[in-house]
Amino acid sequence: MVKKLLRYTTGVLCILHASHFVQAQEFEKLGQSGLEFLSVVSDARAAALGQAVTSIDLASGSLFFNPAGMAHTNTLVEFSASYNQWIADINHHAVSIAVRPADGEYGVIGASLQFVDYGEILGTIVANNDQGYLDIGNVSASAFALGVGYAKALSEQFSVGGQVRWVTQSLGESVVPVTDSTTTKVKNEVTPLAFDFGTMFRTGIKSLTFAMSVRNFSEEIQFQQEGFQLPLLFSLGISMDAMDVIDESSDMSLLVSVDAIHPRSHPEQVLMGVEWTVLGAVSFRGGYITGEDEGGVKFGFGLSQFGLQIDYAYAPFGVFDNVQQFTFRFAY
Repeated sequence: MVKKLLRYTTGVLCILHASHFVQAQEFEKLGQSGLEFLSVVSDARAAALGQAVTSIDLASGSLFFNPAGMAHTNTLVEFSASYNQWIADINHHAVSIAVRPADGEYGVIGASLQFVDYGEILGTIVANNDQGYLDIGNVSASAFALGVGYAKALSEQFSVGGQVRWVTQSLGESVVPVTDSTTTKVKNEVTPLAFDFGTMFRTGIKSLTFAMSVRNFSEEIQFQQEGFQLPLLFSLGISMDAMDVIDESSDMSLLVSVDAIHPRSHPEQVLMGVEWTVLGAVSFRGGYITGEDEGGVKFGFGLSQFGLQIDYAYAPFGVFDNVQQFTFRFAY
């Protein structure tokens, strides 16, 4: 067991070290990633835990964090839908489903959808007038990611998973001058493919679990001239139910989780989350993200009964007031 744990940990550290070296060669790209809606978390349970969920099973919701977690789905079908009342009147939505045929003998198949409602955006073009611009009415902007994933438990302890997503972002049309007297319209839209994959290792030491994931791996893309990449994210997580050490006979659980993440677009961060659950039905959660100017502290709760679960998360967001998130889950 100890040898397996050492091999897994060594492998994960090598991957993270290699990724850090590669990104260090591209330090000038820091803060220049695009399609950042892929980095916004809509799942309320994950949000309340400070997004420290790389090593936590979220059934179909794992597709948004670590696809390997979907391998531990223990029902035939699991469905989740999330609503995120984000800042600046922007609303994020996420839907996912996992199907486990033949009692998981062939793994678990899942699908995910993430989309954004930007609301009304006023469009302008440069003009030779006193204001320096002309109004052209509302610009239609949209973004979504549609994914298909697969996960399988290779043993009672080790699971793997992956997902491929078709990502689209449209920023409307631009009016571009061709000559002094003529213009043309250019459609601003990109449709890259993004790849996510991860592993999860249940050590067998109580409920101690290690995991790692890579999200939003893609080729460089561009709208017109300037190239950019998706918000690539490497994460390493560890979690455990502290009641395994305090009192194994208790009908409560105290899940503690910590993630270390290495994003492309900003410096490394540590994510921390705690979830106290009573009788398997009521959960109270708190989380913290280091290095955040706003929204670093998270709170939330969840209610679960008869295969239904409702989760809520709240985060004060400084000048942007607050962020509220809701998730509905159903398992059969």
